[in-house]
Amino acid sequence: MSTDATRGGRRAAARRRRGRAFAGTFAAVAGTLAVLGLAGAAAGSAQGPRVTAVQVDPAAAAAASGSRLIVTMNQSLRAITPAQVSVTPATEFTVDTSGRSLGVRFTLPLHDDTEYTVRVSRISGLGGGPVASVTERFTTPKTSIFLLQRGRVEDRIVRSDLSGTDPEPVFRAAHIEDFRATSSHLVISTLDARGKAALVVTDLRGRHQRELPLPGAGTVTRLQSADRGELIGYTYSDADLGTSGARESRLYTASLKDAAARTPPVEVAVSGAEKRVADWRFVPDSDSILVLTYDGRMLLGSPSGRGAADLGTGTAIDGIARGSSVAVVQRADGMVTVDLTDAKVAPLVEATASGRAVPGHLGVVTPLPGKAGGSLRPYTVLDVAGGSGGGTGVPEGTTVYRVAADGVSGAVFEMPVADAIQQICVSPSGQYAAVTVAPDSVHNDYDDYLLPMPVKLVTHIVTLATGHEVHAFSGFAPSWCQVPPSLGQ
Repeated sequence: MSTDATRGGRRAAARRRRGRAFAGTFAAVAGTLAVLGLAGAAAGSAQGPRVTAVQVDPAAAAAASGSRLIVTMNQSLRAITPAQVSVTPATEFTVDTSGRSLGVRFTLPLHDDTEYTVRVSRISGLGGGPVASVTERFTTPKTSIFLLQRGRVEDRIVRSDLSGTDPEPVFRAAHIEDFRATSSHLVISTLDARGKAALVVTDLRGRHQRELPLPGAGTVTRLQSADRGELIGYTYSDADLGTSGARESRLYTASLKDAAARTPPVEVAVSGAEKRVADWRFVPDSDSILVLTYDGRMLLGSPSGRGAADLGTGTAIDGIARGSSVAVVQRADGMVTVDLTDAKVAPLVEATASGRAVPGHLGVVTPLPGKAGGSLRPYTVLDVAGGSGGGTGVPEGTTVYRVAADGVSGAVFEMPVADAIQQICVSPSGQYAAVTVAPDSVHNDYDDYLLPMPVKLVTHIVTLATGHEVHAFSGFAPSWCQVPPSLGQ
């Protein structure tokens, strides 16, 4: 045999030996990996579902309803029920499960500057195995508030926290009628020197200023903001009301979302012969609007006006709480509540303190957020000759009561007879109340704006759980309010 053939045979034999060695090594490695994989799967199964990611925006959760805590696990989950979830401090929530994620949705805004603990127990994967528990904590930021301050030279909107630091001006104009705040924007109703109306939109720092298109060269009143969705509404009247076809107190809505668009406002269709709107409200957590016309009809429907429900008559809408479908309405025969889901009408629950009816003349009722019900009610106490309690007589002062759903009441704010309440609003979570007061109301002259207000105004911030006053600010129309002050307050 030749030397070359001998060498070739040796090389082939060596290749076969290396191939057999590689195959054996590969099989051993693959077997080891398989064993490790099975061991890892067994360990994962033994441990139960584990957290791989958490999403939550504490600032958004404190500012508006509907924020969510989303926890993503390492395996698909069985459906989570509300009974498996606890939130501390207690707040209303809903739960959903999708694939590897579970979500806790907060149906009301959360308290500010508060640590929340969310615990989910008995979490199990679709494949079975041990259950697990998850505990997540986050802290909401301190709240801030915007107020309108009218002055002799210029008006301004200021922003401040509740600690009493110097308010920061964020918008200035010669004439500011009113403003509303959403989660992302300020919308300000102004008039120029010639009386021309404008709706100016800025971000929450007063920047990126732009104007919204208006229906015409008329006036804007009853500016309101929706609970969510960056939506506002207002009533509009043409400047030439005496001419044929002029629009008076027509209701319009507009979106603040698209900064570049010049989309015209949308008129809300009102059924019936009387189109003028005397009062109205956005219905929280829906696309519906509650309207009270000049002839006293109360209608509930969409902005298009299709399928509007007739809810009877009324003289004023006091309010609809965030997270609720119950409206408080003034009628000729007294105060009532109207459930907007089924049109059920009931008398307003009587307020009682120490087992007796709260005395005095009732002002505008401010419903409290949430399904638990309750309200804030100001009562002007009247002295009756030869006795005490309510009735007709000389005013002695005004007390604001927090009234529970069953009527049990406790005082949270008191003021002397010389002062007058202009408006009461509640913070989005129901943690605070803002009570705007005109001091020395007899000698506190009104200005000459379309929305006239006393020249001197003070807004008191009160913690509702304790009645403790946190701070008092100069100004009115606090940004917690979704509606303007009422002259009938």
